Amino acid sequence: MEKFISQPGLLLRPNGELAVRGWSPQPMLDSNLEYVNFYKLKFLQPLRMKRWDYYGLTTKTHYFSFTVSDIGYLGMVFAYVIDFENKVMHEETLALPFAAGVKIARNSTEGVTEYQNKNVKLRFTTINDQRKLSIAWQNFHQNMDLNAELELSRPSEHDSMNLVIPIETRRFYFNRKINSLPAKGMVEYLGQKFEIKPDSALGNLDWGRGVWAYDSFWVWASASGFTTDHQTIGLNMGYGFGDTSAASENAFILNGKIHKIGKLEFQYDSKDFMRPWSMVSEDQRLNLSFTPFLDRPAKTDIKILYSEVHQMFGNYSGTLITDEGDMIEIQDLIGFAEEHHARW
Repeated sequence: MEKFISQPGLLLRPNGELAVRGWSPQPMLDSNLEYVNFYKLKFLQPLRMKRWDYYGLTTKTHYFSFTVSDIGYLGMVFAYVIDFENKVMHEETLALPFAAGVKIARNSTEGVTEYQNKNVKLRFTTINDQRKLSIAWQNFHQNMDLNAELELSRPSEHDSMNLVIPIETRRFYFNRKINSLPAKGMVEYLGQKFEIKPDSALGNLDWGRGVWAYDSFWVWASASGFTTDHQTIGLNMGYGFGDTSAASENAFILNGKIHKIGKLEFQYDSKDFMRPWSMVSEDQRLNLSFTPFLDRPAKTDIKILYSEVHQMFGNYSGTLITDEGDMIEIQDLIGFAEEHHARW
């Protein structure tokens, strides 16, 4: 039985242990990482903490993504663009020793996450759970800049997937995933300006905090878009690290309401990620196929830090069954699925 978090409180006790574990449809916990306590040598603990804000924006023609992260030894700041029609991508990344210049907000509902130098600015501002993204990356691609000014609105009743699970002794994963956020604003890419409107563009956030095992593996799948009758739909599925007996992150969000899914099985070919994937829940409430059209590989190898990910972009099709028993058909919903190995 999955545990439901119903009361606000602290993430960690003073001794560094989790105060609670489970899931909730709204953010309930304060990310009091100052209580992290797993090394006798306290000054080493920040090197093992991981914090990131990953934003995505799905339009009819492109996926735009912006990330600011502090993974302890290193800061990673990156942006990438997926062109659906031409099935091509471009990505730029900054690796910053000891996350120099990176600022990370304490909680997902309020604060500023940012990095800026003379050529690159990523600034994510959150006030009362409403988000503004300001991006300026000079000479991003073909000697042209990437610029964006975006607002992602979250109605008060819009649910999200909030998860807290343990990973070994006093290590943990604290995560919030928000799908299908109405987006408006502007993106400029390759000299073309894209007007972003909420009836055709949706944002998503992967907000992560925690302390992982040094050697980690996970699979994550997500999408934000519209059903054939123009309801908003978000998918979030994953497995890998941590003790998921208290809760998994599997859910779908229909018109802002979360429908929790229990255990599910991923099937895919790790030797050929471009082959079709499938995701099926034990109770058959989620039955999806995923057909990739593009592989976004990303690899970092600097001895003590290693990361390799294959993020596949493609189309979801299949069926979902709501808490009320209604069947929702999914046809060619663009999203992604990834496999990630990390030593960090």
